[in-house]
Amino acid sequence: MTSDVAERSESRTVLVRMRAALPSLRPSERRIAEACLASPLDAANRSVAELAEHCRTSTTSVVRFYHRIGYSRYRDLRADLIQESTRENLETANLPSASGDIDRGDTIDDIVSKVVFSETLSISDTGNALDRDALAQAVEYVLAARRVDGFGVGAGSFVGLDLQQKLTRIGRTALNWPDSDAAWSAAATLDPSCVAVAISHSGTTAATVEFLELARSGGARTIAITNHGDSPLAEAADVVLTTAARETRFRSGAFGSRIAQLMVVDCLFIGVAQASYDRSLSALRKTYAAIHRPIAKPR
Repeated sequence: MTSDVAERSESRTVLVRMRAALPSLRPSERRIAEACLASPLDAANRSVAELAEHCRTSTTSVVRFYHRIGYSRYRDLRADLIQESTRENLETANLPSASGDIDRGDTIDDIVSKVVFSETLSISDTGNALDRDALAQAVEYVLAARRVDGFGVGAGSFVGLDLQQKLTRIGRTALNWPDSDAAWSAAATLDPSCVAVAISHSGTTAATVEFLELARSGGARTIAITNHGDSPLAEAADVVLTTAARETRFRSGAFGSRIAQLMVVDCLFIGVAQASYDRSLSALRKTYAAIHRPIAKPR
């Protein structure tokens, strides 16, 4: 296999890689990425010089950009942009037609259409990009854990709570910490029999990174759920489950990312439940019965 083919066999699509790279790009490279993300087909139909002019930058910046995201030839980038544009059109053929960022003059119908479009593709892209080997390793860690501690800030905290509730329903000891002081205190007591799960879209939230680093220092296994595989959070994790969320200025780190993170949590939970099938079914029956037991009528 040539190096070019090897580069393009990356499981994440070109648009997913661009979104993941955005925080680390130079301003000129970021403009190129944003132009490709806004209209992949339009970008693919431009030459290097035309794309550079469109993005108010130099041809050198365009070359540096496509090297940064894993291409040695511009024509390979163009081919993948066309392929991704076609794929997205097919996947969203039955969705409302509006897409892109939220605009000042959007109607309620436009808002609903754009949210549906973005979140549908966030889930689809995450499913395509999710590292199966990493997910299998995370399942093994949770299966063997004495307890699982989760932590996230903002929207990430709700995802951590969802994981706690799911694991608790199948008889696993799981905790979710509501603030950084509590999370750090818990992380400092974790040992090799425990697992720490941290959730952060950017992977740069200082409190979340510190949580994983404290857990790892005590020997606990660490799992990160993030959109950026080269982030500080990913560096502090034994296993990284990478999302491929689509965010806009009104939804940055909150909507598309949350939906994608919840999908990853669902996959992790189902993996754990399926691997301990009988035990999980028994626990689910018991917890269901407890929740749905008849309420005694007052005398």
